[in-house]
Amino acid sequence: MSKFPETFQFELGKYVEGFVDWLTLNYEEFFDALSDGILWVLLKIQNFLLWMPWIIVLLIVFLVAWRIKSWKSGIIYTFMLFIIGTFGLWDEMMMTLALILTSVVISLVIGIPIGILSAYSDRLQAVLKPILDTMQTMPSFVYLIPAIMLFPLGLVPAVFATTIYAVPPAIRLTDLGIRGVSKEIVEASHSFGASTLQTLIKVELPQALPTIMAGVNQTTMMAVAMVVIASMVGAKGVGLNVLIAVNRIDIAMGTEAGLAIVFLAIIIDRLTQAVSKRYKYSE
Repeated sequence: MSKFPETFQFELGKYVEGFVDWLTLNYEEFFDALSDGILWVLLKIQNFLLWMPWIIVLLIVFLVAWRIKSWKSGIIYTFMLFIIGTFGLWDEMMMTLALILTSVVISLVIGIPIGILSAYSDRLQAVLKPILDTMQTMPSFVYLIPAIMLFPLGLVPAVFATTIYAVPPAIRLTDLGIRGVSKEIVEASHSFGASTLQTLIKVELPQALPTIMAGVNQTTMMAVAMVVIASMVGAKGVGLNVLIAVNRIDIAMGTEAGLAIVFLAIIIDRLTQAVSKRYKYSE
């Protein structure tokens, strides 16, 4: 049986671990402040969602779906949410939705500006491409390790890990959308005296908006895919019910929690896709 020679072995993991330890040791105050900020935003969103009466939530979903899709879609999505409520998972669903919304907002705040910069710089794009490839192919469980080391167990490491997992589509599709804008349109804007910033805001971003919205959709779905894994570091919600069901081999709980996640994912996916298509057809 052949064995790889120890002379050529390179223990990359130790260097990564040392880097994370260095961050924890030297920037503890920064990560504490960051943790407090993320937790504050998340709890505000969570408390608001839990405060809203369930009938109001159903009405809002129906009206939004009716407005951007059709009344039939509104009835279907409203019925899906109602079914989740009958499972006794309404509060858990709101907690999960708060986690998803917080992670998506942070991902977009980080991803869209980086995507714009990448679209303007081929060198930056060349640097980001292998990094984003690694982030998208890395097993999602791995993101929990630095999250736990940098933040205490609970909601914050769940948001951190979810954000890292969800941000690549926002960067990629923003870059793709900006680069896909016709050069003739950009040149015409400059010829009329518009600055680079004015061209970006008034020409490139509106033209790239359908692609960027597709990135929002993909980022949101990536965040939804992390809800069960996020529960492993202390995030409450439907994902925690799935984790408990697996540990207890509880088929009933697993079925209800799994369907709740599926229904929530379908509603979010269809609504964000509909918004993306509306921007595309309105061009």
